[in-house]
Amino acid sequence: MIRLKKLFVAAALMGLALRAAAADPPLAIGYVTKSATNQGWTLINSGAADAAREAGVRLIVGGPSAQGELAGQIYAIESVARRGVKAIAVAPVDSGGITPVVRRITAEGIPFVAVDTNIDGNLAKSYVATDNLAAAAAQADWAAGQVGDTDQIILVDGSLLESTGRERRQGFLDRLKQLKPKVTVIEVHTSWMFNQAQTGVDAAVRAHPKVTLVANAWDDGTLGTVAALTALGYQKGSVRIIGFDGAPNALELLRDGWIQADVAQMLYREGYEGIKAAIAVAQGKAVPPRIDTGYTLVTSGTLDHFISEAKLAQWMR
Repeated sequence: MIRLKKLFVAAALMGLALRAAAADPPLAIGYVTKSATNQGWTLINSGAADAAREAGVRLIVGGPSAQGELAGQIYAIESVARRGVKAIAVAPVDSGGITPVVRRITAEGIPFVAVDTNIDGNLAKSYVATDNLAAAAAQADWAAGQVGDTDQIILVDGSLLESTGRERRQGFLDRLKQLKPKVTVIEVHTSWMFNQAQTGVDAAVRAHPKVTLVANAWDDGTLGTVAALTALGYQKGSVRIIGFDGAPNALELLRDGWIQADVAQMLYREGYEGIKAAIAVAQGKAVPPRIDTGYTLVTSGTLDHFISEAKLAQWMR
């Protein structure tokens, strides 16, 4: 009888333990993005969501109300941190501007992973992104093969407040100087805004009508460049254009002949690997301090292969 009672007690305790385990909420991971509307970021965000779903974790998402808004992103980081997350993956709109809030929240026991753009001060447990210096150098390699030794070209920069913008500019200019030191580079500075690229390229081409090529630091800039040249009456191919991102809408322009090349990031992979790294950090596992998600130069001859490899068919028209 005593043995039977012990078995009943053990079974009851086991049942309580199972119910308690079932009641435990899933691991919560924060994800603070730069943008939910830019097509490239839609792909990155899709990868992040899939990684969370596959791992069975709850993804707490936030971001600025307008792309590039530092105050909005700081508020989003603070808001996400208050919702029980065990780690935060963030794509900084300003690599230095978010460091105070990152330091404070890290001190409270919530680690960070940087996605696409690094956090200044070596504050991220891991930085998951393209090697922007190498990718921009590949962009310059292609550009150098398209222009004469003394040509004039335009470089449309992204925000230099971010490590991403700085590295893409530096990688392009350093490599082009090695290959074509006498080429004149006219820079158009933007904060990753389509309208700034369009207006800037329009003004630069009007001031320098002999421009033979435009290189862009991101693909909304590529779209802005095409819009500016179209409005000015330029024909396809009369000015060579190279993009950066591999966003589907820019790849459509490549297929149509408006641009001739694009340095494509593995956008989905950035979000996917970023959340995987954040989950590992939250679980106390070691992660590489740098995760390179790769890039490839896409031209008309390799476009279909890249679309298949990167699983972009559903995004193409």
